[in-house]
Amino acid sequence: MDTDKVKIFGAKIKVDGTSKLADLEKAEKAKMKNKVEKIKKFGINVFVNRQLIYDWPEQLFTDANINSIEHADFDGVERLALVTGGEVVSTFDNPEKVKLGHCDLIEEVIIGEDIMTKFSGVAAGQACTIVLRGATEQLLDEAERSLHDALSVLSQTTTETRTVLGGGCSEMNMSKAVEQAAQNESVNWFQN
Repeated sequence: MDTDKVKIFGAKIKVDGTSKLADLEKAEKAKMKNKVEKIKKFGINVFVNRQLIYDWPEQLFTDANINSIEHADFDGVERLALVTGGEVVSTFDNPEKVKLGHCDLIEEVIIGEDIMTKFSGVAAGQACTIVLRGATEQLLDEAERSLHDALSVLSQTTTETRTVLGGGCSEMNMSKAVEQAAQNESVNWFQN
């Protein structure tokens, strides 16, 4: 939702009067309004954007009862699309071909001094974000590594639901089975 200005470092546009400048601004506003009109055709009530949303399109969204969220994390948008059942869209020309995401509630929560956006009741069932806080970067890095290791082990061990009891239980069960098999063999030996 950025304006379509020339984004080349050092590029300049020169005009010979204020009326030409006003015409440029009017053309930019018309392009932005056209983008918002295309987005409105999707029938959404929340628009999540990875980049900045300027005041003019934000006002147009507000007038259309569409909440807008700007500066969304690039990786976070991909995960958000996955858990809400939607897809990331870069053009707005074909709303009928786009799969929209859904959630029950969007709210801002404060964790420490940070404000975060929380999506609840997502279409894909349960999903969560784990927020780590700590006194130093080293502590956070170590906590992140430990959490990653724990989640990796969990993901590898929960493919099939089984319970293995500890405290030598497996060894006791094997010993009992061997003893029982040995007694059956000795009975068969004496009978022959």
